[in-house]
Amino acid sequence: MKKISIDLGDITKLNVDAIVNAANSSLLGGGGVDGAIHRAAGPELVAECRTLHGCRTGEAKITKGYRLPAKYVIHTVGPIYSGSREDPVLLGNCYRNSLSLAKENHLHSIAFSAISTGVYGYPLEEATAVAVKTVTEWLDAHPDYDMTVIFSCFSQRVENAYRKELGD
Repeated sequence: MKKISIDLGDITKLNVDAIVNAANSSLLGGGGVDGAIHRAAGPELVAECRTLHGCRTGEAKITKGYRLPAKYVIHTVGPIYSGSREDPVLLGNCYRNSLSLAKENHLHSIAFSAISTGVYGYPLEEATAVAVKTVTEWLDAHPDYDMTVIFSCFSQRVENAYRKELGD
């Protein structure tokens, strides 16, 4: 069974254990995928997010999925791209911490958006390389844990970047 796949479409429609929200540090909703997830999940999501007291860059927190097909939403805050050496470390932490949180909660399928590539300005090709490398390393480090990872791509350009990085 293939552990990593790519989906071109709307992450809020995926029937997985968890979708990963590229959130801002308040966790209270915003633009892009963050706003779309909050709208699709309904007002209960923001109410639960208020109890989490925000999230630091690279960390991850979990909530229920509410009106989404996904049972849970894992919120992670990607770095605002600065070109520093810390950017890929923080971005990698987003993927690593999200996967570890999924495992802690006995989840076996997870869909990631292209974290930090929107308004946070992370160059798509660089972000895709970090995402694929980190997810692959995590899966290799947990060979006995059944985890399916989907890279959810909102555009053909994003899908092409993931296909190129994965060698598809």
